[in-house]
Amino acid sequence: MREEKEEEEGRGTWKHAAFHVATTIATPAAYAPLPFALASLGWPLGVCCLVGGTLTTWYSSLLIASLWKWDGNKHSTYRLLANSIFGPWGYWFIALFQQLASIGNNIAIQIAAGSSLKAVYKYYQNDAKLTLQDFIIFFGICELILSQFPDIHSLRWFNGICTFSTVGFAATATGVTIYDGMNTDRSSVNYNLQGTTASKILKAFSALGTIAFSFGDAILPEIQSTIREPAKKNMYKGVSGAYSIIIVSYWTLAFSGYWAFGSQVQPYILSSLSIPRWTIVMANLFAVIQILGCFQIYSRPTYALFEESTPLQQKWLKRCLCRLAYTSVYIIIITLISAAMPFFGDFVAICGAIGFTPLDFVFPALAFLMAGKMQKNSNLSLLVRVANFSIAALFSLVAVLGCIGAVRSIVLDVKTYKLFHDM
Repeated sequence: MREEKEEEEGRGTWKHAAFHVATTIATPAAYAPLPFALASLGWPLGVCCLVGGTLTTWYSSLLIASLWKWDGNKHSTYRLLANSIFGPWGYWFIALFQQLASIGNNIAIQIAAGSSLKAVYKYYQNDAKLTLQDFIIFFGICELILSQFPDIHSLRWFNGICTFSTVGFAATATGVTIYDGMNTDRSSVNYNLQGTTASKILKAFSALGTIAFSFGDAILPEIQSTIREPAKKNMYKGVSGAYSIIIVSYWTLAFSGYWAFGSQVQPYILSSLSIPRWTIVMANLFAVIQILGCFQIYSRPTYALFEESTPLQQKWLKRCLCRLAYTSVYIIIITLISAAMPFFGDFVAICGAIGFTPLDFVFPALAFLMAGKMQKNSNLSLLVRVANFSIAALFSLVAVLGCIGAVRSIVLDVKTYKLFHDM
């Protein structure tokens, strides 16, 4: 198939890699809940977790990029890379967690997109009659149209727009947050952890999952396969370029959001903002544009499973109809779940814990060691081994704790709200 051949050869530059990586990681749905995560951890622990998560995932992304053709063969997907290092169990392990991450991420960001669209609607319509579910459905229709593009590379220009929207969202949201904070009675803002001791601990666990989600990028090999040679060098530059954007946007919004609203900050930071209203509309529009691209990239591993079962000899029209059929089924399922249980913060936490933590922290560290990609210098080799084993062990614990906290939050919300609740 022509599209597969072109993508297999790799045509993108390091700038395209940066656009794709930034679009998958630095989505408003990822860093909008960071102030709330800090509020669940407090200043000292929250800052340490956020900074540590940033540096660790940057390092892990470079490890994955370094495994490009590690054995002389090209591994164009995360599943194939895992198979080459760990064998069949690695293939199915990554396939499972990649699907959990992709589906969970798309549920969370579809809720965020619906919330942003509803906020814009309410700005122009005081007697708002449309519900959150209506906007989630509208967003799903837009995604169905974009899903007909054949591959990630065909979305490169749209993802470039999404990357600039990321910067626009971060700048606007941070500016409005600081403005609101300065116009708030500072004596009314407190930074004390809320609830009983048990509640504080479980909220902290959930916050770890939220931070893991905010750095989620479960498809780095898929992105690298679209980049021209030298793919490894170009991917290093692309990842570093993307993380430059991530550091500026994540840290500024997380710290300013927690500073401005303290313990009362909402799980989706835009819900805490009040003035000036036109800038809040702008931030929400930036969020929707960026989320459109993020949804598409995270859909691709699932689409690939359907495409693998589609005979290559089929005519172009039949392939297009098959694509329309399976993308429609996928988006209907995601839309239905998002509309039925619009608990944004809960899905963010559980997706980060059980989806992204294994893929973005544990697997890269262990895969690098298993592949024998060690430095010749014995002291440096020992340091890398200790660092990688420590990352794998620590974030395995984070995955378990984050899952416990997230499941507890979902159970509480299900008891509080009815299905299809208009949040």
